[in-house]
Amino acid sequence: MSKIWVKKPMSAYEADIKKSQLKRVLGKWSLTAIGIGAIIGGGIFVLTGTGAYYNAGPALALSFVIAGIACVFAALCYAEFASILPVEGSAYAYAYGTVGEIFAWVIGWGLILEYAMGSMTVAVSWSGYFGKLLKMFGLHLPMWLTTDPGTAHKAFGEATKQIADGNLSPDKLKAFQATIDMYNSAPEIFNMKLFLNFPALVIVLFVISILIRGTKGAAKANNFIVILKVSAIIFVIVAGAFIIINSGHGLQNWTPFIPEATTITENGVSHSAYGIGGVVAGASAIFFAYVGFDAVSTQAGEAINPKKDVPFAIIASLIICTLLYILVSLVLTGMMHYTDFNPLGKYPDAIKAPVAYAFDIAGYAWAGYIITIAATVGLISVLMVMIMGQSRIFLGMSKDGLIPATFAKVNPTTGVPTKNLIILGGVISVVASLTPINDLAHMTSFGTLFAFTMVCVAVWVLRVKEPALQRNFKVPALPVIACLGIAINVYLIFNLSIEAQKYSFAWLLIGVVIYFLYSKRHSKLQNGEYGETFKAEQEPLEKPNLD
Repeated sequence: MSKIWVKKPMSAYEADIKKSQLKRVLGKWSLTAIGIGAIIGGGIFVLTGTGAYYNAGPALALSFVIAGIACVFAALCYAEFASILPVEGSAYAYAYGTVGEIFAWVIGWGLILEYAMGSMTVAVSWSGYFGKLLKMFGLHLPMWLTTDPGTAHKAFGEATKQIADGNLSPDKLKAFQATIDMYNSAPEIFNMKLFLNFPALVIVLFVISILIRGTKGAAKANNFIVILKVSAIIFVIVAGAFIIINSGHGLQNWTPFIPEATTITENGVSHSAYGIGGVVAGASAIFFAYVGFDAVSTQAGEAINPKKDVPFAIIASLIICTLLYILVSLVLTGMMHYTDFNPLGKYPDAIKAPVAYAFDIAGYAWAGYIITIAATVGLISVLMVMIMGQSRIFLGMSKDGLIPATFAKVNPTTGVPTKNLIILGGVISVVASLTPINDLAHMTSFGTLFAFTMVCVAVWVLRVKEPALQRNFKVPALPVIACLGIAINVYLIFNLSIEAQKYSFAWLLIGVVIYFLYSKRHSKLQNGEYGETFKAEQEPLEKPNLD
């Protein structure tokens, strides 16, 4: 049983770097763009309204500061690891070299929740934004082409029940009847109604078509998308500030900046809001808006100067996104009073699209087009980085023999794991188009927090056991930073829903079973293949040609 804790030697990682077929084409700014591309999706245009009304009011900006600091603890630990082990695999690879194989496997299996399942969720979200964008231009896709079977049947059943129960307002009766009519108009195959989320399927296949052409081209596409969505965010900040200055009420909506603590009751459920407690609660609520910076570490195998550029990109992307989040939240709460986001108040739809709604109320409805386009396009880069990250984690696990060898095959022409990407694309596109994946979206948060916690543990373990290792970046006051990172992430794990915790622990249990049935038997370290497969050459690592 002790063999399950076998650790991958540092020399094995060195050999991996030398023998890698991945092309080192990513500079520090391309890596930073990957981080920004993963972090900023459509959430920045939604979470701001929710956090302002339900938690912190105008002090949501402070909530973003607190959440950013909380993420920095994990980001610093990732940065130190990336400066030591510049290989693909992220937290999986870090754990394999410090704690042991079973630990690394559990983390790698957990990362599937963050990257693969996260990709499915993003694809479904993109489909929603795409449908909204089409409606803005007077175009509509039928229900059977934009809805998975589970969601369609559930909507039909609910509409039928509500109409049968009666006592509906004319508007609600019309809406429920429309749902029934759209359901009945769906085509049939073998006497079964056909439903699929076609846009979600198409966007995944489109992203895969970009990724299999090579990392350099994918990075250029990501850079372009990141420039577009950051430009849209800067537009929101500048235009919003202009509206506030010329509104006549000045900074009135920011007074008081931290509202007095109170209780909000909605649908019979009460919870505390505002005050210092509301600011902290707001930080927990919007914490996941920062998730994605760790995706930079999955690209270490393709970085030109990974030991310096990956740590830089991790921290830089986090700082840039934190600054953008703070400014957007300040502009939003300056344009609209935080109480106006009450879903039961004067503007019931404002909380669904707060930024677009704020511009609409201010008389700039056309800005909603820019924001919706930015959110739609921006999610493509999130999906791209998530799938790219998952493929590199599978690549690392496959090299070690823990999953089938086909995931480790790299196309010598493009320098990317083509079969790996095609398999991932097929699975993600089918699941996203045919299952109500949003019901399990909260599991992605568990995968992320679990990885963050383990990295904080592992970097501390490595510092103690291997103090002499060369570290181009060292976490200052590591025991304090690591403890804070562990505490915050464990706290957030236990604050996930009970359903999320049960599903996630069940997922990890399945992973443990697979490890003993397959991975342990095929592990290259377990089978004594280290000496031949990973033996490092005597000459130093070759420096990449930067010309």
